[in-house]
Amino acid sequence: MSQAVPPQTVQGYCPPTVRQFSVFLENKVGKLFELVHLFDEAPNVHLCAFSVLESSDHAVVRMIPNNADAARALLREEGLPFSEFDLLIVEVYGDHTLTSMCLYLLGAELNIRFAYPLMIGPDGTPTIALAVDDQILAGQVLRKKSFRLLGEEDLP
Repeated sequence: MSQAVPPQTVQGYCPPTVRQFSVFLENKVGKLFELVHLFDEAPNVHLCAFSVLESSDHAVVRMIPNNADAARALLREEGLPFSEFDLLIVEVYGDHTLTSMCLYLLGAELNIRFAYPLMIGPDGTPTIALAVDDQILAGQVLRKKSFRLLGEEDLP
């Protein structure tokens, strides 16, 4: 006899997230190439998104791999300093626009800390990585408004 699983309610919903790695690099010619090349050569992990924040002496490369465990192992093996952070991945298409996403989050009084697009999204749909004050509340709000949220298993 199988057990019935109660449906998820909005209040009990925990949105899928993906892991972002922030890698700290010296601000020198060729360092970004070396980092990206590591992922090109790795057989079990690919970059789906990245963003570079630069200052005079260092750069922070925010990146989203399709396999967080493999990315972590690769970065540790190379001795690169990094931190990790969970993000929401939101598809924006049709009536589910960037404007409407921002409006719904504003209505919930949620602050968008930063955002950047994915290079590789499923099915070619425009997709954005989103860091917000409260991921669970943001996920609940966006889900209620029928936005599609992606997890690591959805990344190509």
